[in-house]
Amino acid sequence: MPTAAAFSETFATLRGMLDKHARKLLVQVDKPGDYQLCSTSQTDRIGRPLFLAAVQTKKTYVSFHLMPIYMCPDLMKEITPLLKKRMQGKACFNFTTIEPAHVKELSALTRKALVRIKTVKLPWER
Repeated sequence: MPTAAAFSETFATLRGMLDKHARKLLVQVDKPGDYQLCSTSQTDRIGRPLFLAAVQTKKTYVSFHLMPIYMCPDLMKEITPLLKKRMQGKACFNFTTIEPAHVKELSALTRKALVRIKTVKLPWER
């Protein structure tokens, strides 16, 4: 069973990955175990800032959510089997600890996804 220290380290690594993009996005939540980023220019269907990414500590793992891969399914083709093993659902990756290979691939995917989402026409936009 992973330790609290392992979860803390994993959370810090994943949060740091998202924090690199924070100056161009809206930090919606920033508290221990929960860090969420939203768009500054796009909104969801009821007008709230569009949720883009988050890292959250859960009971048995640390989750990394990256919504643009759900909205741009072609980005899934670039995910290696090593990282796909960590997927839960369509836009979430779960970790108890994180390997350097995961960090490298997830960093590149995050960068690409956050650039790509800016060009997506959302169904509720006019």
